[in-house]
Amino acid sequence: MSSFTRTQCFSLATLLLLLTTNLHIADAQIGVCYGMMGNNLPSANEVVALYKSNNIRRMRLYDPNQAALQALRDSGIELILGVPNSDLQSLATNADNARNWVQRNVLNFWPSVRIKYIAVGNEVSPVGGAPTQWMAQYVLPATQNIYQAIRAQGLHDQIKVTTAIDTTLIGNSYPPSQGSFRSDVRSYLDPFIGYLVYAGAPLLVNVYPYFSHIGNPRDVSLSYALFTSPNIVAQDGQYGYQNLFDAMLDAVHAAIDNTKIGYVEVVVSESGWPSDGGSATSYDNARIYLDNLIRHVGRGTPRRPNKPTETYIFAMFDEN
Repeated sequence: MSSFTRTQCFSLATLLLLLTTNLHIADAQIGVCYGMMGNNLPSANEVVALYKSNNIRRMRLYDPNQAALQALRDSGIELILGVPNSDLQSLATNADNARNWVQRNVLNFWPSVRIKYIAVGNEVSPVGGAPTQWMAQYVLPATQNIYQAIRAQGLHDQIKVTTAIDTTLIGNSYPPSQGSFRSDVRSYLDPFIGYLVYAGAPLLVNVYPYFSHIGNPRDVSLSYALFTSPNIVAQDGQYGYQNLFDAMLDAVHAAIDNTKIGYVEVVVSESGWPSDGGSATSYDNARIYLDNLIRHVGRGTPRRPNKPTETYIFAMFDEN
C-alpha cells in the first residue's frame, strides 16, 4: 500500500467487478485489497456484500478495522489481516501487547471470520533512508510474538503469521534464476526467512510490473508488462518468460531459494495497474493488466509451473 504515496490512481471498482464477474474469480486464486484511505467509501457491510455478490472469496485488510471484522463474520471470505507499521514497536517489545492484540482482533472473531494470514507490517525496508527504516528491527520480534500468541491457542496451523515486502529488496532480478536479495537487507531478511521456514508460513510480496516498466521503458516493454507480448521476451536457461509478472515473481522465488535457508511459498499480496495520473496509465491498460492477471495466476510461473499463485489486486477503491 505504501507504494502508492504517488499520484497514480490505482483502482476502478467498476472495472474490477466487471472483470471478476466475468471470470469466476473464485477459480483463479484472486483476492482484492480493501484499503480505506479514501473519502465517501461504502460501509463495511456494503463492502462485504459487494465481495460476496461478485464471488470474491479473499480480502486483504491493512489494519484490524473492527467494523470490517464484524461485517466479515460468517461471510466465508478468507482474510489477510494487517498489523499496521505503527504497531510494530509495541508488539515487538511487549509479548502481553501481542497477546492482547491477538485476543482483540483474532480470537474475538475466529472462527466466524476466516483469518488466513496475519501480515505484520507492510513494505518495511531497513535501508536507503526509507521512512520505515527505524521499524525494521521490530518486524521479526513482533511477528514472533504474534505467532506465539496464535500458537498458544493451537491456531498456528490455520493462521499463518508473516510480513509483506516490496520488490525493492531484490538486488538482482535478471535473469530471474539469478534473483537475489540486496546484500544490505540480508541481515534483515535471512532471519525472517528462517522464521517462515520454521512456521510453515508464506512470504507476502507486493509485485508491480507497472513500476518496472515506467522505470525503464526502453528495456521493459509495455506489452511485456501487460501480459500481451506474443512471444517469449526473456529466455533464462530452460525457462522462457512472456510476461514481466512471472519474471518478477520467479526472481523472488530464486532469491529465497538462493539464500539456501529453506523452501518458502510466495503470496502476491498486492498487484495492479494505475488507470490515471502518470506514464502508461489509462483505463484500457488497467483493464488489460487486471484481465490478464486474473486469467494468468492459476497457471503458476515457469519456475513453479502448475502451482497457482494466490494474488491480491490493489485495490477495491481509489485511495486519496
